[in-house]
Amino acid sequence: MQFAAPLIEARLIKRYKRFLTDVALPDGSEITVHCPNTGSMRRCQQNNARVWISKSDNPKRKYAFTWELVEVDQVHLACINTSLPNKIVKEAIDSGVIVELQGYGFHKAEVKYGEKSRIDWLLSTSTDMKENQCFVEVKNVTLLEEGTEGYFPDAVTERGRKHLYELASMVKQGHRAVLLFCVSHTGIDSVRPASYIDPKYAEALKEVVSVGVEVIAYKALITEKEIKLEQKINVIL
Repeated sequence: MQFAAPLIEARLIKRYKRFLTDVALPDGSEITVHCPNTGSMRRCQQNNARVWISKSDNPKRKYAFTWELVEVDQVHLACINTSLPNKIVKEAIDSGVIVELQGYGFHKAEVKYGEKSRIDWLLSTSTDMKENQCFVEVKNVTLLEEGTEGYFPDAVTERGRKHLYELASMVKQGHRAVLLFCVSHTGIDSVRPASYIDPKYAEALKEVVSVGVEVIAYKALITEKEIKLEQKINVIL
């Protein structure tokens, strides 16, 4: 996925109220931008880190700029915009990068299933989306503590655990279910559940894998111009 327009480099001042971030532009001026990430963003909001923002031409927006990328530890790039992974995954399916999800001619986003949930992608071999169903839940991974192992989640997530059990329910009903880690951090070379942050999620992940839920991870190439999945990496349970 290519960014619609060149991103603007800035420096992070602070993130607050979950959706707002103050940044300093190269000319020294300071602006408030929209932060499209409601999570903890652990280790992705370091003081004075380089960030990249995009500008919207929509005159109705209160904040014209959106925070897209951040430099972590002055080395790696991470995409913190959680609205992008689903798009990136769809492009990777269409281009054949995610080999495990080939053979489905039809894809539909945000399909209702389970208990008041929506699956990120429903794949099927029929136009009515009822034959050979494959339920794909996408999770964005941006937490790197040290070394090259990434972790998910970066905060306790009851919602994420609920999603795991709903995927398991689809398997029990005879469907295919896949948890796909979209690794949006250039320093991560493998992924494991963050049991030190959310032990219940880590246990639930092992439990649903034992009943047939598939877990795969693909790492993104990230530049100031584009972001795309290009490499499968290991998931360590």
